[in-house]
Amino acid sequence: MTESATLDRITRVEISSVTLPLPTAISDAKVLTGRQKPMTEVAVLFAEITTAGGLEGIGFSYSKRAGGPGQYAHAREIAPVLIGEDPSDIAKIWDKLVWAGASVGRSGLAVQAIAAFDVALWDLKAKRAGLPLAKLLGAHRDSVRCYNTSGGFLHAPIEEVVERAAESVAGGIGGIKIKVGHPDNAVDLARVTAVREEIGDGVALMVDANQQWDRPTARRMCRALEPLNLVWIEEPLDAYDFEGHAVLASNFDTPIATGEMLTSAAEHRELIRAGGADVVQPDAPRVGGITQFLKVMSLADDRNLQLAPHFAMEIHIHLAAAYAREPWVEHFEWLDPLFDEHLRIESGRMHVSPRPGLGVTISDQARSWTVARHEVRA
Repeated sequence: MTESATLDRITRVEISSVTLPLPTAISDAKVLTGRQKPMTEVAVLFAEITTAGGLEGIGFSYSKRAGGPGQYAHAREIAPVLIGEDPSDIAKIWDKLVWAGASVGRSGLAVQAIAAFDVALWDLKAKRAGLPLAKLLGAHRDSVRCYNTSGGFLHAPIEEVVERAAESVAGGIGGIKIKVGHPDNAVDLARVTAVREEIGDGVALMVDANQQWDRPTARRMCRALEPLNLVWIEEPLDAYDFEGHAVLASNFDTPIATGEMLTSAAEHRELIRAGGADVVQPDAPRVGGITQFLKVMSLADDRNLQLAPHFAMEIHIHLAAAYAREPWVEHFEWLDPLFDEHLRIESGRMHVSPRPGLGVTISDQARSWTVARHEVRA
């Protein structure tokens, strides 16, 4: 009798669309330029995968302002592809999922739907091994430098931004990022200067223009911000202006960070090839999950670049811990109500959970916010 390496099969897949309300309407430079409305909620796509052996993996993707129903609809269409597959064959399954929806492409909404399944498979694989995901991947560290963004949006008056920055540092956060891109550049400079004066030169400070500067404005602002000793200037230009970002990266001392809006490993490859980033900021749910994120990590490592994953810290703490160079992880408390467990932060660092897999379970609160649910069984 021929032995088989397949020890388990996927027998059940459940997807759910959850609408997470935000306590305050959020505005960044995209709102001030009239391109978007203030953000009031986050659409979260959960995937729960169960095997014949009784193991379960949990994954998620997300969308801000628009796209949540589309992600859910695409995930529902392709979910049957997983049934009967060996959950350990993650790369094979990713290919099957992307080919199942090939007519809508290999980036954007299509792969963001796949991401929820992919993350769930990695969670399941780490649980099978009895390891935190970071340890399954091969961790370089058990904690990662972290910075807070959620207190620095443009809708908040500078007094509030300064106060929240001080509170974050006192609470153990290692760095502060605030939004820029105000129509009046002088307002941006005043806000950044006020935060720097409050937290001091010893605390990491970053700014994020959310793609809203043109090339001349970006050059002027990068020059004006140089004396403030920033860790990076984020998305000064349109996310796909790789050449423009490369010019800034080569002409200013302050590092240029970008990549969060890119939705495939291929797009990141072109950004890195162009020299458009000193700090690469991939987002696992946006690029198609952990399988694709690992490709971006490899590309960044090959060029000796810094890594600072965007959002979704429950996933990215594990991936950042496995990067060869000391990275940053972005702290957002927005997703806290979705999970029963929360990450430990102290002395400027976010710690990898010792629990197997991602180390999170979906909360009852998240279940109560479910707006759509679909199940596929063998």
